[in-house]
Amino acid sequence: MKDGELEKTIEKTADFFLNETKGKGIIVVSHFDTDGISSAAIMIKSLKRLDQKFSLKIIKGLNKSIIDSLDKNKIIVFLDLASGSLKEINEAGLKRVFIIDHHEINPEDIRENTSVINPELTQKQRISSSGLTYLFCKKLDETNKDLAKFGVLGMIGDTLEKEIDELNNQIIEDGEIQKKRGLLIYPSTRPINRVLELSSNPFIPGVTGDPRGVIDILREAGLSPEGGKYKNLIDLNEKEMENLATAIILRNPKKKHKEMMGNLFLIKMFGKLEDAREISAKINACSREGKPEVALALCLENFNYKKKAEAIHTKYRQQLISGIKYANEKKEDGRGYIFINAKDNIKDTMIGTISSILANSPDYEEGTVVIGMSYDGKRKIKVSGRNVGKKGRNLRELLSSVMESFNGEVGGHHSAAGCVIDMEDEEEFIEKIKRNLELEVVRIGEHNI
Repeated sequence: MKDGELEKTIEKTADFFLNETKGKGIIVVSHFDTDGISSAAIMIKSLKRLDQKFSLKIIKGLNKSIIDSLDKNKIIVFLDLASGSLKEINEAGLKRVFIIDHHEINPEDIRENTSVINPELTQKQRISSSGLTYLFCKKLDETNKDLAKFGVLGMIGDTLEKEIDELNNQIIEDGEIQKKRGLLIYPSTRPINRVLELSSNPFIPGVTGDPRGVIDILREAGLSPEGGKYKNLIDLNEKEMENLATAIILRNPKKKHKEMMGNLFLIKMFGKLEDAREISAKINACSREGKPEVALALCLENFNYKKKAEAIHTKYRQQLISGIKYANEKKEDGRGYIFINAKDNIKDTMIGTISSILANSPDYEEGTVVIGMSYDGKRKIKVSGRNVGKKGRNLRELLSSVMESFNGEVGGHHSAAGCVIDMEDEEEFIEKIKRNLELEVVRIGEHNI
């Protein structure tokens, strides 16, 4: 595809959407993570400005029963999902569908009644669904430019901020986001001792969850409290940032300095500058704790829900730290893979995050596959796959291949994919995925010989 093809698709789809939706009811269906919630916030604000009638569903995942339950006569807008469910959408007989998503998609499954905005169909640009939703809504009405900051929240939620291309840079500029180079730990707007103690990504051995370890590392970095209080991370000077980064790397010898430093993004929310990473993490925490309505209200800057979101986030981070410790203690190290069957010891809404944290760990070689499994309390098991260094096997293809023998759906990308299986298939699934992973190691070994 030529340069600008994605932008042309967005513009064409926006024009069609305006004509197609006049006087019709709309159902917005969005994913429950930060990117999905941010996408929903942008879309519903835009629809309100158009005086358009709509309803909203925030879901953990899309399946046939959800698709079949949708009103066939209403216009359905899917955000941050549905690219892997085109066959089910076609079978459900939905009359008019719009999909704004960035996950892998099979273009052969797209029907005439379905309009799709997805970078996988153009030049595979690295952009979040909320970024796409923002660009789409800006085409609906230029006044929606004030929603750009939500596109930035989703970008950070999907960890796309390290490689900012022209499209993402435009969203950052539209959102009037302030950037400062510094240590990539959040929240940068809070005292550094609290930030280190609650740091889960990166997880710092001997520091995360350990107040005494926090004091030790700050002493090593030459940082002392002033007037009984440590500086906020954002207020550290360049030398202090470098010293702290070095102290963290000494506890994570494989962690590269360039991975520790980057842009801190400050966005204006609730009348003051906030660390976009912290807001993104709070939205994510609320949804994963089963409170997507709190996540959405926080994203929409509802002061009444701000304290609720903060309480949920604090609890979530504590659970996350416990989950990481459990995973590190109970993980199974295979040849070229790490396997964690957490059962009911880690929440199903956390297993993906913990798998990602392990995949970002300095302890494993690039290309190592991390597979995490967790019970969801409803006779189902959530499976999350991640690649260390975002390189190696296509995890979506791996899980799709294994899932051919089971009842369930697969979603995600090359380096981050997941599926849900029935509990009765647990042992057989583990056996098949391990066999598949070990076969691949053998093949690679034979090739090297």
